[in-house]
Amino acid sequence: MFLKDNQKRARKKIRVRKKLSGTTERPRLAVYRSLDKIYAQIVDDSKGVTLVAASSLTKELAEELKGTMTKVAKSKLVGKYIAKIAIEKGIETIVFDRSGYNYHGRVQALAEGAREGGLKF
Repeated sequence: MFLKDNQKRARKKIRVRKKLSGTTERPRLAVYRSLDKIYAQIVDDSKGVTLVAASSLTKELAEELKGTMTKVAKSKLVGKYIAKIAIEKGIETIVFDRSGYNYHGRVQALAEGAREGGLKF
């Protein structure tokens, strides 16, 4: 039986989410990437609430994202932006949920941007 890539990712995501959960002290930074966009949100799973969200479609980032930036560079900017908003809301430490994606490329760039922005994983 051969699985498609999205089926493999879904299995990995379920396996990781069994062990990983965001709390009030350490919320979860969840990542989703589409073909050309990237989305990140910080979630408190104990309350079931999204605390902070950002994406490559965010209006505040629109001016910076214009031009011929690569997808990896855009991801890093989104990571820095979500870190800035999270720190303003008093969130400093998080748990990183890569949603079954490999820690490589855009997912890695978002994580590095969030670290540079001041979040602790």
